[in-house]
Parts: sequence; C-alpha cells; structure tokens
Amino acid sequence: MKFNKEIWAIIPARSGSVKIINKNLINLKGKPLLAHSIIAAKKTKKINKIVFSSDSEKYYKIAKRYGKLIFHKRPKLISKNYSTDFEFFNHFIKNYDETLPEYFVHLRPTTPFRDPKIIDQAITKFLKNKEKFSSLRSVSYISNLIFKTVIIKEKKIYSPIFNTFHLDIINSSRQSYGVSYIPNGYIDIIKTKNILKNFLHGPRVMPYINNKFIDDIDDYKDLKKAKTKKIFTID
Repeated sequence: MKFNKEIWAIIPARSGSVKIINKNLINLKGKPLLAHSIIAAKKTKKINKIVFSSDSEKYYKIAKRYGKLIFHKRPKLISKNYSTDFEFFNHFIKNYDETLPEYFVHLRPTTPFRDPKIIDQAITKFLKNKEKFSSLRSVSYISNLIFKTVIIKEKKIYSPIFNTFHLDIINSSRQSYGVSYIPNGYIDIIKTKNILKNFLHGPRVMPYINNKFIDDIDDYKDLKKAKTKKIFTID
C-alpha cells in the first residue's frame, strides 16, 4: 500500500460516555468539548486533513461546524466503553477508499486545551527521528512515583510493578527511583504502516515531554476544574 506524505489528525468522539452523558457535546468555554480538538488541529501548520471518528451522525453534524472533516462512521460494535483505539484506527484505514497519509496525529477530545504550536513542534521532532522510533506519545511528569503504586489484590496490598505482596521492596528512598511520567493524551503520532501490522505504538515509542498538559476530562470534577482554571484557549 502506498501512502501520501501528508499528516492527518484523527479525533475520536463516541456517543456512549457513562460518567458524563454525551460528554463530547458538553459545553466548555462556549464550545462543545469535541470542538476544541478540531480547532487546534485546524490552526496547526503541519496537519493536512482532519478525520472525525464517531458512531453518531448527530456528533458529526455538530463537529463539522468547526472545520472541514472526513467523517469516519464508526460501527457501534467498536464504540463501546471497552473498545480500543486500535479498533477505530484499523476500521478507518481498511474502509477508506482513497490514498492514506503516512502519519496520523491522535487528538482525544477529552484533552481539549492544546497549543497548535506545541502540536507542530511535536510533529517536527518526530519527523526528524522517524527512523529511530515507531511512534510518539506525549508524557508529563508525575510527582507520585509509579514504582510506589499499589493495588488491593486478594484483600491484601500488592505491588503490580514488582509483582509481589512483599512491600519492603517499595520502601526505598525516592532518590533511588527514576523520574516518573504518564502518557497524557496531548498528542500521539502513529505511523499508518503500524496499523497495517496490527499495532499502534510499537516497541520504540518516542517521548514528548509536555508539562503544560491539563488533566483529562473524565467526570464532572474534571470538567469543573477545566472551566475555572486559566488555561490555554483558542478563539
């Protein structure tokens, strides 16, 4: 399969959110949540086209008010709570009849506040290193070390990182661990050929450190914080 040299954004917005009904349509600073990612993609210099992936015609009618879009009508079967990102990527490229781009920029609506310049910077950095890395994911620093994370298993505290119930292993000083980061949804860059090989990110993921990230909007508490904080906005 041949690809053109373009870079397309893909914005997934399914209709079946649970914690906030129709979350992708919720009003945030005068616009529906899904609009912010579309507007950010439009204002970049590196993104050529925008794909809007949704199971909802209603969502698409609202989304296209904010930019010219390629509509990917996603089947309900892959629009459930536990559906994966790979599923909608894979469905789109296998059902799109025209030439595909070499790269996709994945912009989740639940991370609405992005600076287009940062998107372009991440793309530029990745393209300079595209032979070394299989994909890019943005990450941000977290103060709570992931190495000290525990879960409850069999009614006991368990360390999933070290695969043990014996917690003395996590009692080392903070200085003995490396700095922890978390993927933050600000931007992912995917090679189309990855999807044809049945994966998204692959084994050599390039980190793009971005500490300007605002938390994902998952519930009403997150939404309230996003409404009140002074954060990057796009007119």
